[in-house]
Amino acid sequence: MSKIKLDLHDIFNKGREIESELRRAIEQAVDKKISLVEIIPGKGSGQLKKHVLRFLQQPDIKRLYHRVQKDSDNFGRIFVHFRH
Repeated sequence: MSKIKLDLHDIFNKGREIESELRRAIEQAVDKKISLVEIIPGKGSGQLKKHVLRFLQQPDIKRLYHRVQKDSDNFGRIFVHFRH
């Protein structure tokens, strides 16, 4: 199974850049029929994770993926599953 891994640690404080990286990863998964995007917002205060989850709930983004899974073993990781 192919996947895209997006680590947000380096850009955690750059709101617009975070959204453009998230959008790029989602679009790449759709274009290349990749079934999983792993997003790593890290643990921190939880604000970045909330930002990511809010982004994923936007209607134009939500229609692109199948489901979101929060990693039960690692609070700082989110999986976005695609069905192509």
